[in-house]
Formats: sequence, structure tokens, C-alpha cells
Amino acid sequence: MTMSFEHENGTIAYDDTRGEGALVLCLPGLGVTRQTYAAFVPQLVAAGYRVVTMDLRGEGDSDAVWADYSPEAIARDAIALLRHLGAGPAVLFTNSYTGASAIWAAAEAPELFAAIVLSDPFARVMPKPNPVMRAAVWAVQTFRPLWVTYWASLYKSGKADPAERAALSANLAEPGRMDALRAMMAADVSVCEARSGEVRTPALVLMGAEDPDFPDPAAEARLIAGRIGGTVAMIEGAGHYPHSELPAETAAAVLAFLRETEPARA
Repeated sequence: MTMSFEHENGTIAYDDTRGEGALVLCLPGLGVTRQTYAAFVPQLVAAGYRVVTMDLRGEGDSDAVWADYSPEAIARDAIALLRHLGAGPAVLFTNSYTGASAIWAAAEAPELFAAIVLSDPFARVMPKPNPVMRAAVWAVQTFRPLWVTYWASLYKSGKADPAERAALSANLAEPGRMDALRAMMAADVSVCEARSGEVRTPALVLMGAEDPDFPDPAAEARLIAGRIGGTVAMIEGAGHYPHSELPAETAAAVLAFLRETEPARA
């Protein structure tokens, strides 16, 4: 059942799958809804965790009413949700765009986070694309069918779920959704990147080995992990969404990381 809370003059939607153990808060990337975690959540619940999945502002069942869709704004939403739930310290699992949010949140409110996982993160200012790539970026953020096609192309272990594809397309057709996506794609990540050295929370950078969004996924993972004092786990055969493509393998990597960090979190 969809739940929600009011924050910064808008509504943030989330699901709460109550398990017996510690809480894991999952944030999707830009242009994606919390449905992306449908196959991943049961893996964590089976391991004893309580899992909350949150729709980003502008996405899914959350409102699309804000002027600010930056990664630090989303980090504020995650912090507010944990305080709304009276929960924490929690494990924060992020994907893609919200990797930068994980850095800001861990630096801003370290008491709320036992560990952070950055899956296929855009956690730094990336080099400017060439003119051809700039034209492609403009096209996918302008035309909804092209965005959905691009999203599906990032799956490398198999095809994206047709039901999720249809639901995502329908959601992005709602007023304000594509505007939010464009705002995210234009957002300044440097504010979050600048706080990388403040992170003291145990961190894992998890990367699909075949992620087409990065020229060298393993090198990108090592770079980000080095900045936040984290470790790296590569999910072989996965693209940009390992939690959705290979949920069992991704959960196994996350759970192994959490077992290793238990003494630090105790």
C-alpha cells in the first residue's frame, strides 16, 4: 500500500515492507519509480530487513510541484522520511542519480545512516559530452518514448520488465513528470561531490560490470569508492540497474557488505 508524508510543501510517496530487522531505504534513479525495486525488496526482506522504497520528488506517486529536483533536495527528502518514520540508523541504497544524494545525506545526517550503498552512481561532475551525445541527451529528455527506450537499453542481463516499462511510460505522461526529469538531468552535482570527503559512514559502491552509462564501470566504481572510503562490488553481466536485472546477486553483495560492516555499525 502506498504511503506518503508532507515535506517542503509537497508529498513524498513510499512503501514500507516491514521485516524484523534494520531498515533499508531504497531510492531509485531519475526517470524511474520505486517499482524498480520490486524484485530486490523480497531478497532483503527474506534476509530479515525492513525495506522502505521511496519515489523521488517528481516521480511515481510523489508530487511534481517543486522548483528544486537536485540530488541534495532528494537527500533532504530521504532524511525527512527517516525522521518521519522515527527510524534509523538505516542502510541507504541508491541508484544512478541518487548516488550523489547518498553522499550528501551521509555527510549531513550521519547519525541516521548505518551504511550507504551507491549502485551505478553519478556522484561527480562528469566530463562534458561531445556534440553528438549532447543531441542524444536532449532527445531522450524531451521525448517520453525515447526516454523509455533509453531506460530499457540500460538492461544488459535481459530485457526490462514489460509491465514496468508500460507503467513507467504512463507515469511520465502525467503533468510535470518530464519537467522533473529534465530538471534532474540539468542539476548541479558538484554540491554533493564536494562533500565526499565528509563521509564517514561505511560505504559500498556497487556497479553493473556492463553498465553502458560509463566508459569503464569498474574504474568509475573505484574512483567514487576512493573518495568516500568505500569498497567496490561488481555485478557481472548487469547493466545500469543490477538490483532489477540480477536481484539475488545484488542482494548477496549488499548483504555480504553489511555483515562485514556490523562491527563498525555496532
